[in-house]
Amino acid sequence: MLNRLPADERRAQLVESALTIAERSGVASVTVRAVAEEAGVSLGVVHYCFESKDELLAAMGEALIRQLSESMSASFSQVRHASELRGVTGLRELLHIGLSGMWPIIEATPDRQLLTYEITAQALRHRAVGAGRAGAIADEQYRIMDEEAVAFLDECAAIAGIEWNMPVADIARSGLAMIDGLVLRWLVDRDAEAIVAALDDLARSISDKAIPKES
Repeated sequence: MLNRLPADERRAQLVESALTIAERSGVASVTVRAVAEEAGVSLGVVHYCFESKDELLAAMGEALIRQLSESMSASFSQVRHASELRGVTGLRELLHIGLSGMWPIIEATPDRQLLTYEITAQALRHRAVGAGRAGAIADEQYRIMDEEAVAFLDECAAIAGIEWNMPVADIARSGLAMIDGLVLRWLVDRDAEAIVAALDDLARSISDKAIPKES
């Protein structure tokens, strides 16, 4: 007999089953029947939890955003253990700690990283045809990433005792754009050594936008 889970837990189970299918075979392979089989439930259970495939895709995107936010926050929080690093030189080290802290998570989850790009592209297609919730996923993804990056840069600045010479939101945006490109390139060539060098370059580039805080 099927275990009767609370509605939120059942939805979460179905979303994770859908993500597993999408990681394995792509977003196009996510169907109500496939999700039901992966989760070990009836078609009716999936239809009860999600009125349409678009609603399920939106929920998948939202789950990926939460996971992304949690992993970024965990990686960036490592700088709190390096409070002795001061000045622009210390800032570069702090930035490297946070940026390089992200990489093991990315390297361990290549299929989920690829799926994140696929979900983003799918959301942009939905937005182009006026879809509401599903179309907003890409905007929400980058809004959350921007918030995490700004918080990280602000924390690094506070620890190092520096100020930014341009709006921190602009620095975060350009830094995230570079990370996006690095992850996509790594998914193609899996050149880990090139990533280490690129992250160091990114830390140096961002630290160049800092000045000592006036007393």
